[in-house]
Amino acid sequence: MQDRSSSNGLAPTAADADAVNRPQKRGFRLWTMTALAVIIGVLAAFVAYILYDLISLLTNVIFYHKVAFTLPNITSNTLGPWLVFVPAIGGLIVGLMAKYGTPKIKGHGIPEAMEAVVTSHSKVEARVAILKPLSAAIAIGTGGPFGAEGPIIQTGGAVGSLVGQLIDTTPAERKVLLACGAAAGMAAIFSTPIAAVILAIELLLFEFKPRSFIPVTIASAIATIVRYQLLGTGLLFKVGPIQFNIFHDLAFYVLLGPICGLAAIGYTRALYWFEDLFEHLRLDDVWKPAIGGLILGVIGLFAPRVLGVGYGNITAILNNQLPVSILLIILIFKSLALLISLGSETSGGLLAPMLMSGGALGALYAIAMNHLCPVAHLSPGAFAVASMAAIFGAASRSTFAFVLFGFEITRNYGSILPLMIVSAIADGIVLFFLRETTIMTEKLARRGLTIPQEYEADVLQQVKVGEVMDRTPGVIPADKKLAELAREIGTTSDPQLHKHRALLVVDSEGKLVGILTRGDIVRVLEQHPSDENLIVLDASSKNLVVTYEDETVYEAMEKMLLHDIGRLPVVKREDPRQLVGYLGRAEVLKARFLRFQEEQQIQPGWWRVYRSTPRKTGTSPTTR
Repeated sequence: MQDRSSSNGLAPTAADADAVNRPQKRGFRLWTMTALAVIIGVLAAFVAYILYDLISLLTNVIFYHKVAFTLPNITSNTLGPWLVFVPAIGGLIVGLMAKYGTPKIKGHGIPEAMEAVVTSHSKVEARVAILKPLSAAIAIGTGGPFGAEGPIIQTGGAVGSLVGQLIDTTPAERKVLLACGAAAGMAAIFSTPIAAVILAIELLLFEFKPRSFIPVTIASAIATIVRYQLLGTGLLFKVGPIQFNIFHDLAFYVLLGPICGLAAIGYTRALYWFEDLFEHLRLDDVWKPAIGGLILGVIGLFAPRVLGVGYGNITAILNNQLPVSILLIILIFKSLALLISLGSETSGGLLAPMLMSGGALGALYAIAMNHLCPVAHLSPGAFAVASMAAIFGAASRSTFAFVLFGFEITRNYGSILPLMIVSAIADGIVLFFLRETTIMTEKLARRGLTIPQEYEADVLQQVKVGEVMDRTPGVIPADKKLAELAREIGTTSDPQLHKHRALLVVDSEGKLVGILTRGDIVRVLEQHPSDENLIVLDASSKNLVVTYEDETVYEAMEKMLLHDIGRLPVVKREDPRQLVGYLGRAEVLKARFLRFQEEQQIQPGWWRVYRSTPRKTGTSPTTR
């Protein structure tokens, strides 16, 4: 119902209406969040640095028996048969941490960050921020075929969330801080600040607004600056000159698109097939990562390049330094090792291994095309970049982010068009076959969670009240007997009395003085059953909340929510007593219906209109 608090019981003046219709609400504190984003950017960069060094230390100690903080590229087996048991031990430790610490460390990190946004108002437990990077370092340091980026995205998000929990924040503000940490973590690992921002928008924020874009951008930039101080200004992948000959190679890039799309579908299906396989094992969850690690150890015994993060392998692929045999080993066995290990619910990132396998696929494709068409002269490195970005972008439905990612790791503007073409085609293929879920959201969908996949401007913010309001609302005179009105509502079928659940009350001059709901009528008549002198104005709400024709439906709906009412009189802005219409829930839905019509209603093109327009028949000129 409308608010009944009125000091004098008179109709609202312009000042009264202005006071009521400026609801007190707390706005998003953009500059406070931006200041916190600076702090989060620094913290996330240091967390990424610590994780990177911890992975490097563990890998060097376990596989090369030395203390060093330079991340090695495992290319050969230095442990002999004992290699089989090393990943299994790492998996067992992760399983124990998941059981007695927190199960949120399991998985590749990004879905868990998405889940925090959707289910818990972006609140992440402090132990996740500690145990997730530690578990990932153990899993990767003992040979796990993962990258550090997924865990650091989740850990950075946890840092942002914890900062947001230290002070009073709204869930919307905390979500932005979580995304700041996630973007900062990715930027600090890969030195790709632009792609990190877009990834946060596409996978965590579920919005593209200045209030979120500005803090996330600042956090990503600050994290990259700190990373330059800690790890140097060089890129994670040291890539030499690559020739992206878009004019000569266009047809080959177009053909690569569907191949990458099908590969993305294959990765998604296979990952959750392995997860289901391990889920059906009648074992305690502690042992599942150990079993996955044992299988990984067997694979690594014969193909050691599948072990560890493999950043060196990615660099070699991009620089066309690996023979076909090694590329095939990476494509087949790295993919298999990743799917089995991650399917066993251990802790590790999905991005780096998919980039490695995707890069191998693209390089093999270019080599095969050069063999079939010797005049092609395709660059394996160029097609590796396009393939790795397209496969992960399509699988995660973050295509825009990975077009920029491919550009940022090469710093070659010539890569933009190939990346756009291959990624867009791959994304279209995945969208056709996997419309509902992605490699990031399948796990969440199985838990009954719905993650937004597409973002668009809210139609309620685009439609004006004047476009959808009822211009002929039910109007009743203020001095009408209340009992008489009740009888008319119960006995007549006058559409003006029944079209809405509220009637607008006007005085003898037709000016708005109140609003009367059916609930108001029942309540007042029950309180005064024998009073025949009650008039409509006695039962009406007089301190009105109104809207205006030039307001958006979103603004009007905001008033409804803040005042807990379901309908608003529409009045002239310069005269709040001059009634022009009525806005209820049905009219709000009409705004949504307008968008539905735009998407569904096919309108005839100009050619059809031209063909269907009757034309005058002229007479032929007389011939002599």
